[in-house]
Amino acid sequence: MISLNIIYKKATIDDIVLLTKTRIEVLRAANNLTSDIDMDEVERKTYEYYKEAFQNDTHTAYIVFEDNKFVGVGGVSYYQVMPTYHNPSGKKAYIMNMYTKPLYRRNGIAIRTLALLVEDAKKRGITSISLEATEMGRPLYEKFGFVQMKNEMEYIET
Repeated sequence: MISLNIIYKKATIDDIVLLTKTRIEVLRAANNLTSDIDMDEVERKTYEYYKEAFQNDTHTAYIVFEDNKFVGVGGVSYYQVMPTYHNPSGKKAYIMNMYTKPLYRRNGIAIRTLALLVEDAKKRGITSISLEATEMGRPLYEKFGFVQMKNEMEYIET
C-alpha cells in the first residue's frame, strides 16, 4: 500500500452530476464499452435515478478522492420486500457501482468504501445486503464476508 491523501465523501444531491458521470465510467469499464458507444439514455436515466433516490433517501453513495481527483465510488440502494422468516423487516440493500481507478487499486480503497456502505445499511436496521460480483471484485467481497447465494434466480428476457 502506498500512502495517499484519500478522502471518502458521502454524496449528496449536489453531487448528482459527478455521480452520473462516474456511473457511466463504471459501466464502460465493467462492460468493456468504448467511448463511441452511445450511453446518452443510460446517462439520462441514471441522473433521474439519483435525483429520485436522494429525494427519497433510498440510496447512499460514497465518492473517493485523492485530494480533488476522483479515484473511486460505491453505492447502495435500499428497497422493501415482503417480510420473511430470515428478514422480518423486509428491508434490503443492494451494493452497486463499486469502482476504483486502476492506478489506485490494492490500496484498501474498495474495502473501506464497502465498509462505509455496509455500515450505512446497518444503521438503517438492514441485515439483508446483496450484490453482484465481477470476477475481479469477488475476492474483495468474500474477504469482507459476502457468500454465494444459494436460492436466488434471475429471469432475463431474451
